[in-house]
Amino acid sequence: TLFNLDERTPLGWPQGGMPSRPQGPYYCSVGPENSFGRHITDAHYKACLYAGIEISGTNGEVMPGQQEYQVGPCIGIDAGDQLMMSRYILQRVCEDFQVYCTLHPKPIVEGDWNGAGMHTNVSTKEMREEGGIDAIRKAIYKLGAKHEEHIAVYGTGNELRLTGKHETASINDFCFGVANRGASIRIGRDTEAEGKGYFEDRRPASNCDPYVVSGKIMSTIMEDVEVPVIEPMDKSEA
Repeated sequence: TLFNLDERTPLGWPQGGMPSRPQGPYYCSVGPENSFGRHITDAHYKACLYAGIEISGTNGEVMPGQQEYQVGPCIGIDAGDQLMMSRYILQRVCEDFQVYCTLHPKPIVEGDWNGAGMHTNVSTKEMREEGGIDAIRKAIYKLGAKHEEHIAVYGTGNELRLTGKHETASINDFCFGVANRGASIRIGRDTEAEGKGYFEDRRPASNCDPYVVSGKIMSTIMEDVEVPVIEPMDKSEA
C-alpha cells in the first residue's frame, strides 16, 4: 500500500479523511480519479525487468492507493529470491518518488477496505499432467489438516485481514473452492475445466517471508500421509 510521507494518508485519499466513493472502481482501473500510484508500479515493473526478475503483471487493487504485482512462475527457492529482490527494488523506486510503501496486511482498519495478501500460486509436475486435479485436491486436504501451522508462519497482523470479509476466509477456518475469492485456497476456473494446473493459497499476508511460506507449503503437500477429505465451498457462500 502506497502512502504519502506522513505514513497515514494513502495515495488518492484526502488528508485526515476517507475517499468519497467506496472500494470497487479502483480495481484494475484507469483514470486520475481511480488510479493512484501507476508511476510507482510502472517504474518498478521496468526496473524488475532490467534486473532479471520474473515479474509477470501489475494492477491497481480494490482499495485506492493499494497496488499489486506478480512474480513468477519460479522454481523452488528462486521464488523467494526473486520476491525479496523485487521488494528491495520497490523500496528504491518509492525512495525516488518520495512515497512511503508498507507491506502491512491491513494498513487501514477503519471502514470497509480490503487488506493485502501475498497470494501464492502452487503447482507440481504431477498437478500439470493429465488428471492433475486429483493431486491438487490431495494437496489441499493436506494443507487443511495443518491450517493452524501455516497461519502461524504466514505473516504478522494477518488476523486483521483474514476476517471472512473483503475477499478472505476467516483465519479460524479452512476452506477451498473453485473461482472463490472468499476461500482459503482457490482453484481457478481454467484448472477445473482442464483437470490440471495449479491452486492459489490466499492466506499468506503481504508481509510474509516468501522462503518460509514456499518451504512450508512444499513440506506439507509432499508428505506421504492420509488426511480427511474436505468438501469444496460453494461460491454463493463467499
